[in-house]
Amino acid sequence: MTAETSQTLDRGLRVLKLLADTDHGLTVTELSNRLGVNRTVVYRLLATLEQHALVRRDLGGRARVGLGVLRLGRQVHPLVREAALPALRSLAEDIGATAHLTLVDGSDALAVAVVEPTWTDYHVAYRAGFRHPLDRGAAGRAILAARAGALMDPGYTLTHGELEAGASGAAAPLVGITGLEGSVGVVMLADAVPERVGPRVVDAAREVADALR
Repeated sequence: MTAETSQTLDRGLRVLKLLADTDHGLTVTELSNRLGVNRTVVYRLLATLEQHALVRRDLGGRARVGLGVLRLGRQVHPLVREAALPALRSLAEDIGATAHLTLVDGSDALAVAVVEPTWTDYHVAYRAGFRHPLDRGAAGRAILAARAGALMDPGYTLTHGELEAGASGAAAPLVGITGLEGSVGVVMLADAVPERVGPRVVDAAREVADALR
């Protein structure tokens, strides 16, 4: 800790991170041990976080992330979208296909930013807010592959006809962003994705990840 930082705020944020990393919650004693502080400090931290609905405690006394975190999370999408747009515009114009940023939303893949090329005679209509199962379409499959540690060279995923007949997709996952699962990709009306598209999508995903760090 430095003179410019708040120890209490730091501890509160550490509590949230610890709770976010567990599915079954943590007791006051477990949090006390992991934070290296006494139980009284943990009680005060939890009480404050509960007031803001960021933490809830079940009947057994285990603390879990509260619904207030979801409300904060909804405000993240506009910020992520703004950061990603320059790379998506460049990708769409370069490839001549609809580019998109997709994030995990529960068990779905959710398109949070979409950019269509300006110079093509036709392209796939793909709108922000469109969602689909993670195991269908290049965007979701790239995310699942990265989650499983199964995404090998060349670093992108290709699909055809899984979400729309006659449409092919290429997507690469966002890498190195704590707490955010997503991918950058393109969708086009083609029987197969041209060879140069995959590496270009990987580059765009790297640009977006850098912008979000």
